[in-house]
Amino acid sequence: MILYHGSNVIVKDPQIIEGEKSRDFGVAFYLTPVKEHAEKWAIRKAKQEREGKPYVSVFEWNEDINNLKFIDFKDADMKWLDIVVKCRSDIKFKHGYDIVKGKIADDSVGETILYVVTGVMRKQDAIKKLKFQEINSQVAFCSKPSLKTLKYIKHYEVK
Repeated sequence: MILYHGSNVIVKDPQIIEGEKSRDFGVAFYLTPVKEHAEKWAIRKAKQEREGKPYVSVFEWNEDINNLKFIDFKDADMKWLDIVVKCRSDIKFKHGYDIVKGKIADDSVGETILYVVTGVMRKQDAIKKLKFQEINSQVAFCSKPSLKTLKYIKHYEVK
C-alpha cells in the first residue's frame, strides 16, 4: 500500500518523536493513503513552522505484519472514539498497538472530539454526528518495529 507523509521537511527515515502534543492514536509516525490530505498537511506544517518547504514523502507499506499488534478502525465507531479521546486527553496513554489504521480527527472532527473530552457532548451523540461526515484515513506507526514495515520511495515539493 502506498502511503504519504506531509511535512515541512523531507522524511526518508521515519522516527517516532516523543513529546509532541497528543494526537489521535498517540505518539507515532503518521501517514495517510490520501495524497491530497498529505499535501494539505505539508502546506499547513510549513506555514506553522515558518521554515522549510511543503514536502510529501512517499512510502510503501509492507502489510505483512505477523508479529505486530495491529488494529484497523474501518469506521468512526465507539471503540475508535474511545482511543482517540484517551490519546488526545492523556499524552502518556499507551493503547498497546504497534500500528493503528483509522479515521483522522481533523479540524471538523477534532471539534467534536474536543466536545467529548471536555464533557460538552456524550460519546453516543458524537458517533451519531460523525456518521454524516466524510473523514479521511490515516495509519499511525506507534513502535520502532512497525517503522521497519515502511520503505521510502520518493518525495516531492508541493507547489
